[in-house]
Amino acid sequence: MMSALSSQPQRPPEAHSSSSANQPLKDSPPVVVPTAKSLSSEPASPQVAARPPPIPKAERPRPTIRSTKAVLSMTPTAIQRLRGLLNSPTPQLIRISVRNKGCAGLSYHLDYVEKPEKFDEVVQQDGVKVLIDSKALFSIIGSEMDWKESALSSKFVFNNPNIKDACGCGESFTVA
Repeated sequence: MMSALSSQPQRPPEAHSSSSANQPLKDSPPVVVPTAKSLSSEPASPQVAARPPPIPKAERPRPTIRSTKAVLSMTPTAIQRLRGLLNSPTPQLIRISVRNKGCAGLSYHLDYVEKPEKFDEVVQQDGVKVLIDSKALFSIIGSEMDWKESALSSKFVFNNPNIKDACGCGESFTVA
């Protein structure tokens, strides 16, 4: 069997065989493989090969910030009174603000407005919308709005946990 294999004539290698693929072509430019020594960190020096661009990172959606504490809560009697005030032929909203007034320094102020201003906070509870002025937000946050009626007066009362001092009549307050 050995003699049968050795007696077969050997063919010359073809032009496109695997052995000729390893040899460079006669007319092609030389191939330069960059090494650590051939790449220079200086910008003025010629570079042999550029590094591939970094892989782009997947963009994450931005988180939405939600408040954990209600800016203002309203009692059922306050909601009932606000509904009566807001049910008018012309649609209006009530805007709560704080003004410098009184013995202690600040006083609540309520206005009718037709639309919210740019930075007003909208508080909605049981179908009633109330606007809070952006400047008054820090002195009102966490408060409870109530409606009180007595023989001498009827008014909205704010139970505010941020109040540090109030005047004797209860019209003005100070927050820390």
